[in-house]
Amino acid sequence: MWKLELEEQYFRVYDSKKQIAGYFDPSYGDIYPRENEEEIIEKMLKEHEKVPGGFLMLPMVKFGIFDPDYQADISTLEAQLNSANQRIQMWKNFMTSSGNNSHFVRLSHTDHDMLSITFPVKFSKPTPLDKKLLLEELAPILDQLQTQGLL
Repeated sequence: MWKLELEEQYFRVYDSKKQIAGYFDPSYGDIYPRENEEEIIEKMLKEHEKVPGGFLMLPMVKFGIFDPDYQADISTLEAQLNSANQRIQMWKNFMTSSGNNSHFVRLSHTDHDMLSITFPVKFSKPTPLDKKLLLEELAPILDQLQTQGLL
């Protein structure tokens, strides 16, 4: 079972073990005037305005080698890199099978030994900014990712 918790303008996604599984950043649309963006988004959240979807940011791959104290023999290093490559291939297969070509990968902001992947999520219908209703749209994707061993 998944859980969402609002943090500023995005939601933390928690798994059934209460561990952070990732983040969901709703698509708030074009906001004018820009200088009032924070207040406008706060109002949208408070009034449970509808959004068409957003972006999921999830952990993609942890290398296990980018630590200042890391030391290993070449076979261990090769095994770790092969494991990372297998995980990258799993993500590539997921993105290809879901027809998602607009994702991007970047260094995780919380762990510099990890890459995160961010991709757009389009809801089946505009959905109110309500944790329960957002989860109804996000849960099938999160469940699929978990089933495929990506979460």
